[in-house]
This record gives sequence, structure tokens and C-alpha cells, in this order.
Amino acid sequence: MHPAPNPAAGSVAVTAAVRGAGLGLRRELLAPLADVAPGAIGFLEVAPENWMKLGGAFGKQFRAFTERFPFVTHGLSLSLGGTAPLDEGFVRDLKHFLDAHGIADYSEHLSWCSDDGHLYDLAPIPFTAEAVSHVADRIRRVQDILERRIAVENVSYYAAPGQEISELAFIKAVVDEAGCDLLLDVNNIHVNSINHGYDAAAFLDGLPLHRVRYLHVAGHYVEAPDLRIDTHGADVIDPVWALLEHAYARCGPLPTLLERDFNIPPLPALMGEIDRIRRLQAAAQPMLAARG
Repeated sequence: MHPAPNPAAGSVAVTAAVRGAGLGLRRELLAPLADVAPGAIGFLEVAPENWMKLGGAFGKQFRAFTERFPFVTHGLSLSLGGTAPLDEGFVRDLKHFLDAHGIADYSEHLSWCSDDGHLYDLAPIPFTAEAVSHVADRIRRVQDILERRIAVENVSYYAAPGQEISELAFIKAVVDEAGCDLLLDVNNIHVNSINHGYDAAAFLDGLPLHRVRYLHVAGHYVEAPDLRIDTHGADVIDPVWALLEHAYARCGPLPTLLERDFNIPPLPALMGEIDRIRRLQAAAQPMLAARG
């Protein structure tokens, strides 16, 4: 079983329980990945909601994968910014799932997605001081139940209703007040930088980089010259690769997950992008050693 991060840890650098370059596990990939050696992929990531209640053949397949590969989990339905009471029953079921499969790392989106029911979309949290306190309280409660420090992901968004502070200030305040970690999504930074007109590298530099647990990289859809849609349904583009390289220069070659949710190509194409992540990680190692 992987060691769980210490929920009481302070502001020192954090370490994920996985290494290298990973891939999001989708059901379409169960058969193609069945014969892949664990060393070919550093780790796999799943949305726990999609696997927690599965039994039968899919449940056995998933158990076989967690016995072969290191795993992280990335949630979809915790609704950290929601106003409805936190679903503590779900969180307890999640803890059982994580413990049963020896998974230490759990992350969620810094967003909300439910009220009386689930919206099946990730809506932005108002960038306000009141929202910081609300979200931080919920994160601390989740960490208490899970007995794990979690990571929250900087999300893509297309409007900022009720904004009082900057997105950057909001993220930093939540991470600091909640005592949690950050899942750094470089594609989301690129998408937001186009949609909201800011410098992506400067935004990344302003994040609490000492709290980054691991990274996401993905593709997106170009709707217009000034509008990008975060889809995870296309190849990673060169500006996002460049931003990932910049992240490694600032954070070191942290574990990085390739997200591909739609238009999933044959496995060799995905492995080509994973290999590119590995090359960037390897190139960052000498820089890290020189700073060390």
C-alpha cells in the first residue's frame, strides 16, 4: 500500500505516492492496457465515482489493474464550492475504496457541481473571501474523514460571477487556509489565459508551487481566436507542452498525468504523448540537480 500524505503537514514541499508519466484509465482502455508492462506507464488515474460501486467483471478487472499499477484518483462530484451539505457518506465510501486499493492520492476540482442534484458540469466558485472560507472548511472536513491531505485542481472557467479577488489570490488563499495541496493543470492555465487575457507563465509562477502534488496536461478545442474550450478530447498542443516545460523548470519533474476523455486514439498515439512527458521530465532533471 502507498503511504498516505500527512494531513497535518505544513507548507513544505509535498510528494505524491506516484512517479513519472501517467494516463487516465477509461473503460475503452481496459483491453489495450491489459498486456502493457507496468514500467511502460508510471501510473494510472481514475474518477473514483466511476469505479467505487462496480462488481462483477469490471470490478475484477479494476482490481487486477490496481495490483499492477500505482494509482491516483481525481474526483468529479464532491462539489467543494457547493452550498448543499457535504456528502459525508460519499466521502466515507471513498475512504473505503482508497484504502481497499492502496491509493494514497486523491484530488478534486476547485469548483461546484451540485445543489439539490448533480449538474454534470463543473461550475466556477465565486472568487470571494467568503467563498475561500466556505471551501476551505469543506476541504478540511474531507481531509479529516479521508485521513489524507487532498489536492485541489485549478479549473477552466468561462465567467467569473461575483468576483471580488483574483483567480490567483483565490487559489492561493484556499490552499493556504485549507492546508491542502494543489493539482496543477497546465492546460487549464493555457485555456484561461486565452479566454481571460492573461500571461500563462506569469500566472503559473504566482501559484503556491511548493504545494503542487502532481500535474495534468491535456488537449482542448479552439472555438475562436479568443475562446478555448477545455475538452480533453484532442492532442496536447505546442504552447501547452511549452507551459509544462516551464512548470518543470519551476517545480521539478513532478508526476504528470495525460488526460484524454473523448476521441480517444489508439494506445500507441497516447503512449507517444506519454513519452513526450517523460522526455521533458528527463530534461528537467539536470536543472533540478544544478539548483539543488
